[in-house]
Amino acid sequence: MNSLRIGDIVARLPIVQGGMGVAISLSGLASAVANEGGIGVISAAAIGMTEPDYMRNFRAANKRALQREIRKARSLTDGIIGVNIMMALTDHEELIKVAVEEKIDLVIMGAGLPLRIPGMLAEAGYVDFHTKLAVKVSSGKAAKLIFQYWANKYNRIPDAVVVEGPLAGGHLGFKAEEVTGDVVPLHCLIEDTVREVKIFEAQFGKTVPVIAAGGIYTGKDMYEIMQAGATAVKLGTRFVPTFECDADMAFKETYISCKEEDITIIKSPVGLPGRVVKNEYVSEVLKGNTKPFKCVWNCLSSCDYKKAPYCIALALHNASRGIMTDGFAFAGSNAFRTTKIQHVSEIINELVTEYNAEEIRQQAVSKVLEEVNVA
Repeated sequence: MNSLRIGDIVARLPIVQGGMGVAISLSGLASAVANEGGIGVISAAAIGMTEPDYMRNFRAANKRALQREIRKARSLTDGIIGVNIMMALTDHEELIKVAVEEKIDLVIMGAGLPLRIPGMLAEAGYVDFHTKLAVKVSSGKAAKLIFQYWANKYNRIPDAVVVEGPLAGGHLGFKAEEVTGDVVPLHCLIEDTVREVKIFEAQFGKTVPVIAAGGIYTGKDMYEIMQAGATAVKLGTRFVPTFECDADMAFKETYISCKEEDITIIKSPVGLPGRVVKNEYVSEVLKGNTKPFKCVWNCLSSCDYKKAPYCIALALHNASRGIMTDGFAFAGSNAFRTTKIQHVSEIINELVTEYNAEEIRQQAVSKVLEEVNVA
């Protein structure tokens, strides 16, 4: 298994932990993954809800909480730490600046097109900085759009690209009808994106890793998607049922107790489909029943809070604290395969062992076929 290189940053293992909000992946989970040789990721989504004054000083609380979690993660590991920041967040630019100021290794930007981010950072005086910038897309076409814009406007391209397929958990960059049934295979999305990225790699003389996400659960899955051209993988669901995950145990047990039929798609107030574990709260939402709330600020630019049937940030924060009656768990399509709570180190060891076993198996198969052809 090769290491993952993003510019001058090198992770021993090609494993990136998914950034999961609200408050599912903070410094605890991120540092544990980083200590095992992967890239640990803190989710910035509504991170200020972990601060007591969030309802009064939401912007300041978000910045303070992100700074706190980055610094705490740094105190727990010498490994590589990243931050996941949604472009849909009203204060996404402020949070990106905090991450860069804290010299975070990697910022992953998704849930929108991060077209003006390099310009914003330059305008703010950040020209030569340590942080690598990765974009999250759902297709090669989207990757091309971002890379072309950055190349023409800023004479640079992203340092990495994450391709998240339709089997991922949480908010999905697809239409509702595209995330169930016969979905577009992840390997097709990877192959398309690799083709587009290669053009820009040649133009700028740099290597841009393509990281696969969505529906990857085992080391065998890793091996297969990396054979399709992915440089690394990003896993979220697999790291939720761990002792180090920052969510309450009740949240983690939601994964353990769910069955395949419990994983469903909801229409999020932000206008995107979302994959969740069905519970009583979700059942009420699916029936069209509303959950009245007061919006203290429009935290998501794509959310029409005056018409929203419930507050997605509040529901997710409640769930992270184990209050499942007033929230729900986002989850990938494979969450039902969870059977127990493990340590991050055990998950990583399983992935590496399974990957190596599949590689050896494929090499043996290739050798037999070669011998047959020679005969």
